[in-house]
Amino acid sequence: MSHRWIALPRPGWRWLPVWRRNFLVWRKLAIPSILGNLADPLIYMLGLGYGLGRLLPAVQGVDYVRFLAAGTIVASTMNSATFEALYSAFSRMHVQKTWDAILNTPLSLDHVLTGELVWAASKSLLAGVAILLVVGALGLAAAPLALWIVPVIFLTGLAFAALGLIVCALAPSYDFFMYYFTLFITPMLLISGVFFPTDQLPGVVQTIAAWLPLAHAVQLARPLLLGQVPENIAGHLAVLLLVAGVGFCFASGLTRRRLLK
Repeated sequence: MSHRWIALPRPGWRWLPVWRRNFLVWRKLAIPSILGNLADPLIYMLGLGYGLGRLLPAVQGVDYVRFLAAGTIVASTMNSATFEALYSAFSRMHVQKTWDAILNTPLSLDHVLTGELVWAASKSLLAGVAILLVVGALGLAAAPLALWIVPVIFLTGLAFAALGLIVCALAPSYDFFMYYFTLFITPMLLISGVFFPTDQLPGVVQTIAAWLPLAHAVQLARPLLLGQVPENIAGHLAVLLLVAGVGFCFASGLTRRRLLK
């Protein structure tokens, strides 16, 4: 068996049963899951936005709570996709042996991984859209351009689900995920423009931030939420698509090496 660590998946449409299986399991706990995804980001947005925001001047010409709202949407999307691709996927792969059971059917590893990828992105879409609806109810979203945040949310979910599946393939246990959060997710959250403009950062940090997928998601979502057309739309979309595509290829190769060697 080849020990390649990058592979080009060929899933076709047979990944849909895997997605459906995950959806049916999640549906039993859908309401607690959605409320859990809403609680933490809304506490940050309302606490910081209305609390700290009253002490701050306008940020990039808008109230701080409106500035923070877009960052909260994409950050929540990132977290939802990441947790699903790490903890839930690892449970199905390593602990519950669900993937092993599926692989004893006519479905292949490509189908399993694609189903996991799209499911994690779908779950993050629910989380992001739920927060977008709350933001809209608070009068912080400018329709109709704000509706274009929905595909941005899904693409952001795909990108971080792909990265999460890479880490899932490498992880020996749940504890391994803390390295990913501590060394990558948390620093990226702080320097990608979620809580404050990136132009406040030192030049070298701005350069690093410009390569991070979350920063590109923020630069798409924030103007749309404010009723503006983002600059360099093609460039930001290309980065997110590249992260999703290349990341998934690496995840496929690494998972194949782990399970099929």
